Amino acid sequence: MNVTMEKTGNVSGTITVSIEENDYLDKVKKDLKTIGQKRQIAGFRQGKVPEGILRKMFGKQVLADVLNRETVEALYKYISDNKLKVLGEPLLNTESQEVSFDTKEYTFSFEIGLAPEIDVKLDKSLKVPFYNIAVSDEMVDGHNKSFLRRYGKQEPGDAVDETALVKGSVVELANGEALEGGIANDNTIISMEYLGETDEKAKFMGKAVGDKVVFNPKAAAKGVTTEIASMLNIEKEAAEAVENDFEFTIKEIIVLKLAEKNQEFYDEVFGADKVHNEEEYDAELRKMIAGQLRLDSNYRFTIDAQAALEKAVGEIELPEEFLKKWLVKTNEKVTAENVDEEYARMKPAAAWQLIKEVIVEQQGIKVADDDLLREAKILAVQQFAQYGMSNVPDEYVDRYAEDFLKNDDYRRRLADKAIDDKIFSAIRENADVEEKEVSADEFNKLFA
Repeated sequence: MNVTMEKTGNVSGTITVSIEENDYLDKVKKDLKTIGQKRQIAGFRQGKVPEGILRKMFGKQVLADVLNRETVEALYKYISDNKLKVLGEPLLNTESQEVSFDTKEYTFSFEIGLAPEIDVKLDKSLKVPFYNIAVSDEMVDGHNKSFLRRYGKQEPGDAVDETALVKGSVVELANGEALEGGIANDNTIISMEYLGETDEKAKFMGKAVGDKVVFNPKAAAKGVTTEIASMLNIEKEAAEAVENDFEFTIKEIIVLKLAEKNQEFYDEVFGADKVHNEEEYDAELRKMIAGQLRLDSNYRFTIDAQAALEKAVGEIELPEEFLKKWLVKTNEKVTAENVDEEYARMKPAAAWQLIKEVIVEQQGIKVADDDLLREAKILAVQQFAQYGMSNVPDEYVDRYAEDFLKNDDYRRRLADKAIDDKIFSAIRENADVEEKEVSADEFNKLFA
């Protein structure tokens, strides 16, 4: 067997695999013998079928399979032995060959795309900003109000306020009078929070049990049919026709009583015995907000670090012609008509991936089980936080993290995240990083 390579450009080449009879014939005989041992062939005892019969029945297919297997193994061994960094997958560019035992030698040619040599300097010549977002009093006040509401309690109220759930009955009106045959319901609940800042909401403010309020459900729900149906406790089909005003008779008012700042409240927010007074509570709130903002700062850093590296590296030569062929061959959604557009979309990500691979090699970055577990715990905490659950016990976080790691798709994503984290950590350690403190508004303008 002979394997050779010819460079056809800076980032492209052709690998040719020549395979002779003595490279494959014994393997063909072995595979034919295996078929004879495993298959029941009429007129012969299992395992006693003559080779000539087997060759006549299965020879061509077995020969084709062996040639394909031996050729592919030789191709990838050559790539591995010569440490070739290929992009995509080698493409067979040899015309289809008729296989026959009369042919003694076969030659297969593969087109390959090669990764270019990239000079990535991870040192102080690389300048990247890091934006620290200042924690404002408004942020602290907002979080404080949120926690007071979250850990507050609903209780009967004397008057309707912004937090109220109002229970009562509704009657559809026409010209100020109850509409005969109109919609009427004795069990309706309206949340003032869901009414938003509307004129209809204002009509309820300050009302007491027994008061009557004339309002328009369609205006209150901003025309959303599902909201109208929920508000009036009717079917969606009926809600689509609602246009008239309704009279709401208030039977019960439930308001939200904000939580009191005591030890029970502090423990609920931050965990047992971590905060003991208003001063510590304020400090811990600022620390919490700073931690949340740090995630935004880190995300911005990844954008700026990538941009700085891409600028420093400059234009990267990719095997464009090869990659376009590869896209068409491997992706059924890519055709000759849209391949230019798809390639243009893929090119920046491909170039950045090459830069990352150089950094991984330079910095000796590897992902261990501890890294995966850490990323899985972070993901678990984030998912709990999406549902407003903070200070979740470690045992629950650990359980969710273990479940993530058992899922192959999650495990792959977590590994990619761990590598990216280490890449940007290496950039931050080695580059000239200028820290800047900015307000939330100034930070948000960076994305405009």
